[in-house]
Amino acid sequence: MELTPWLARCSLIAILRGVKPDEVVAIGQALARAGIAIVEVPLNSPQPVDSIRRLARSFGDQLLIGAGTVMTAAQVDEIATAGGKLIVTPHADATIVRAAKQRGLLAVPGCFTPTEAFAMLAAGADALKLFPAEAANPSVLRALLAVLQAGTAVLPVGGIGGASIADWRAAGAAGFGIGSAIYRPGDTPETVAAKARGLVSAMGR
Repeated sequence: MELTPWLARCSLIAILRGVKPDEVVAIGQALARAGIAIVEVPLNSPQPVDSIRRLARSFGDQLLIGAGTVMTAAQVDEIATAGGKLIVTPHADATIVRAAKQRGLLAVPGCFTPTEAFAMLAAGADALKLFPAEAANPSVLRALLAVLQAGTAVLPVGGIGGASIADWRAAGAAGFGIGSAIYRPGDTPETVAAKARGLVSAMGR
């Protein structure tokens, strides 16, 4: 399994922090109709594994479903059992990356420095999450990509919205994790769809 084909479909990852299991399928449908291909449920959401299970069951191979804010290897096993295929962490943890790869899942660990970036790639990361992106800028990404192996996918996450996407893309961002700009707890599927369409439009897709 590779991440690249999913990013080619749409390079936005919808982060549904705070979503509830009884609303997640309707929100997933809204995102899919808007053109989103990758959906992440952070594990600090209510009953996140249940939400991941429902999304995986409802969308199968139509969407890439995964978990964010993954903190332990044991959580990787839970997510895999629920049908999740993507593991995203806020931090650079080689143990979690290796656990994800052993289960055949995609791993996108968080990093902020070249040291962390190289360590995560050595552990087998499929891509890197530049986090928190609001504490950096596109110049930081450009400098990081200059020393990483050509083709390394780096996805800024944190504070990304429609107004900033163009500058980050020009610096070489392979995609973006989008949180509150695409979903806030309490948002209706219609609200999420409208936000998603605006962001997809900002990507020029």
